[in-house]
Amino acid sequence: MKRRDFMVKSALGAGALTVIPAHVMAGRGHLAPGDRITLGYMGVGKQSLGLLASINGCPETLVLAACDVDREKLARFRKEAERANSEKLGGGSQPVATYENYREMLERKDIDAVVIASPDHWHAMMAVDAARAGKDIYCEKPMALTVAEGRAMVNATRKYDRILQTGNMQRSWRNFRHACEMVSNGYIGQVKEINVSVGDPVMACELQAEPVPGTLNWDLWVGPSLFRNYNQELAPPIEYDGWPLWRLYRDFGGGYITDWGAHMFDIAQWALGMDRSGPVEFIPPEKNATRGLQMKYAGGTVMNHIDWGEFNAVQFIGSEGIIEISRDFYRSDIEGLTESVLGPNDKSLYHSNNHYQDWIDAIKSRTLPVSDVETGHRTASLCNIINIAYTLQRPLKWAPSHERFIDDADADALLSRPFRGKWDLNG
Repeated sequence: MKRRDFMVKSALGAGALTVIPAHVMAGRGHLAPGDRITLGYMGVGKQSLGLLASINGCPETLVLAACDVDREKLARFRKEAERANSEKLGGGSQPVATYENYREMLERKDIDAVVIASPDHWHAMMAVDAARAGKDIYCEKPMALTVAEGRAMVNATRKYDRILQTGNMQRSWRNFRHACEMVSNGYIGQVKEINVSVGDPVMACELQAEPVPGTLNWDLWVGPSLFRNYNQELAPPIEYDGWPLWRLYRDFGGGYITDWGAHMFDIAQWALGMDRSGPVEFIPPEKNATRGLQMKYAGGTVMNHIDWGEFNAVQFIGSEGIIEISRDFYRSDIEGLTESVLGPNDKSLYHSNNHYQDWIDAIKSRTLPVSDVETGHRTASLCNIINIAYTLQRPLKWAPSHERFIDDADADALLSRPFRGKWDLNG
């Protein structure tokens, strides 16, 4: 279905409504406090179930629809979403309509916002289409597969006046916010070095072809990426309870550099006040190494992708002390620092205690959430450039304001990727 076709249609889609959103009567984008915010989910694999539980905790939300290319996973999600709706409505019921093609779901005028939990290679296309359709967006991290796709998501979000929250939920956790406030307010002195421990860069996909399950539309799963044959590591059956490994392979994910790096490099960026910028130089290690990349910021701070002794963690080294932070610990060699209170002249960072309610509140107030689209783009861009540096294995100079490499056409060529067939971010 072409975009110009689905945008002019007005079909309501399957499923009767029990709640009429305020915008149907008052105009989209003008939701009064307490009104329902109706949702459609795009991609309903393992991650979507956690998101459903978290977002269902926001009292304003109600799920109306979901889409996926795997019929079994879609049926499972529908059951869970209808159960969540029933609990939300105090014993009532709200049916959840299901779709294979997300563009059909976007035709529905009764859906206020969408939750994108698809594999990374779909994020940009889905988000741009959703913005054009007038939907607010929650997009899982890493926000985009390439720098160009991230910028397209920012442009569409701004053009259509949408709210987009990126799934970098550590920004809504107290310890991560406090650590960044300590760093940004100089409590460890001048930041000399940052060490980020996450896994390997992206790698080529050399998986063997396997028969496509009858419940899966594999061509639509591949979507805008260059076609490759099915392998269950990319899209495992519903019986598999682990994380699918599409995230490791080029054209579908960005390796653990983007998968966990989108969390940990995001914290480094936040602490340095770089939510609208990034490093200016990338220096890879010796040939074929998967650790050791060095990044330099214009102010002189150096950031390293290395295993410094802890996994999925960040170490800030300042002239007067050290802060180390992960999901499992928060510590400093400065006594009492981790429990200290900001002074009256200190700058506090955006305070969110619930990443999902923060998104809903931003939709209602039409203000930027804690991990706005531009912030998510800059974090994803940093991760994507790290992958480019590991791929090319030579030093790169980067201009954050122009989002281009300096005098390096070969590196610039890797800032985007070709889209397949009918899929096109430009319409």
